[in-house]
Formats: sequence, structure tokens, C-alpha cells
Amino acid sequence: MFGASSFAAFPAELKDHVNSIELYIPKLDIYEGKRLQTSRLEKVVDELSVYGFASTVHAPYFADSSTYPEALLVDTASMGEREFLLIEESIALATRIEASVVVLHPGRIGPDRQKSFSSMVENLRDLASTAEDYGVLLGLENKESTDPLNLCCEAEELVRAIDAVGSDHLKATFDIGHANLACGGDPEKLGGFVQALGKHIVHVHLHDNSGQKTPVYDGDEHLAPGKGCVDYSVLNLIPDYRGIYNLEVFSLEDVRAGKEFLENILKNNE
Repeated sequence: MFGASSFAAFPAELKDHVNSIELYIPKLDIYEGKRLQTSRLEKVVDELSVYGFASTVHAPYFADSSTYPEALLVDTASMGEREFLLIEESIALATRIEASVVVLHPGRIGPDRQKSFSSMVENLRDLASTAEDYGVLLGLENKESTDPLNLCCEAEELVRAIDAVGSDHLKATFDIGHANLACGGDPEKLGGFVQALGKHIVHVHLHDNSGQKTPVYDGDEHLAPGKGCVDYSVLNLIPDYRGIYNLEVFSLEDVRAGKEFLENILKNNE
């Protein structure tokens, strides 16, 4: 099943092209500062129900960007009461709309990397317990290595975090664009990355790049699949995958182009 992130286009525009939508919470305009606006949320839920989309939810995260709402910053290696509430609100929304996965980002590296990793694991353990209470599955996303302060850029560290939490409610969102940057655009390394994550993968983000750090988003350009050097054939290495292939791109045009490019590549996975 193909999906697209809500920042690509309005649901009415996406309905003829994908079967799932990923509600990208930071730019869904359902918060006023730190406070969730119920009336705005109701409009989103109502619109989603009109078109019959399957769904996933992308929870708030940390972003060093002037366009990201500061009140919604969440570093999973350093969380307080407000950050836990923000993630719980995303989990509660997922339950309500029967979303298959809530996407989380790993934490940031502080002065002591191991302490940051351990703190992230403890926080993820608490979040996984919350997710279990709500009956929701969390997908921890691998991050781009072109930002040296990101944890879990390598498959092995992501697996180590998931295994340390030890919950059936925390698995992996495989972001192929981020993995391509971590692998320097090398298809063989990218295949190894997929195999290392293996059975942990429950959700997939699809976008393209050059495999190198650039002045634009440090190389994390979120291009339409086929516009960069990502070898999408490695998706066929994911064992028994039946989840959503979410096109994490910025426009309806890129959704259409990416889907057309990928259909033949993924046919062996049907």
C-alpha cells in the first residue's frame, strides 16, 4: 500500500493517488503553542473519515529549523512532562483513527553519548508502555548521519535501542533516504542496512537524495524516488513486509512521480 505525508498535498488531492496518509503532527496546525486545539483536531479527523484513508501518525520530534514550531520540539533523549504529553497526544490520535504506526525520532547526542543513548532507551521504554496501554505500535525511525548529533543513524544502533526497550510495541520505521545518506549512496551498504534491521521493520519512508551532505537540508532533500541515487530494489530484502510505503515528499507531483517509479520495483514484494 502506498501512502503520502500530509504535507505533500490536501487529502482531497491525494485520494486518487494513495490509499494511506501520514498525519505529520508538527505542521498539521492542530496546536496553538503547546496546547492541542480540539476543534482543529476534529476537522482533521472528519476530513480523514470522508476519504477512507488508512493512516499513520508522525509524532513531534527535534528539528534545528526556523520553520519547525518551537513549542513542539521533542528530543527523546531528554524528555520532561510536556514532551511525554505531546507524544501521548499523538498516540491517542492514532488510536482514534486506527493508525497502524506512530513514527518517533531517536534522540540527540549530548556531552556523553552513552548517557544520551541510555536516557533515550528509558524514555522509549515509558513511551512503549503508553503505546501498549492505547494498543498502538511505535516505529523508531533511523536518522540521517549528515547531522552528527543524531542517534540511531546506523542500523545496528537502532536495533540496539529497540532490543534494549524490549517491547512488542516498539519496532522500526525504515527511512530509506536517511539510510542512503548513512551509507554514502552505496547500494551494497544500503542492502546491508536493510538486512540488519530485518524483522524489526514495520513501516517505510520513501524519498531520494544524492547520498552526500549538501547545503540543502544537509543532503536530506526528500526528493521524489527516482530523482537521486537510492537503490529501491533493496526494499525487496525486507522480510515478509506488508506495511505501508509512505512517500515522504513535498508535493503531489512528487507523490505521483515517486509512485510511478516505484511500482515496478516493488511488484516482487506483493
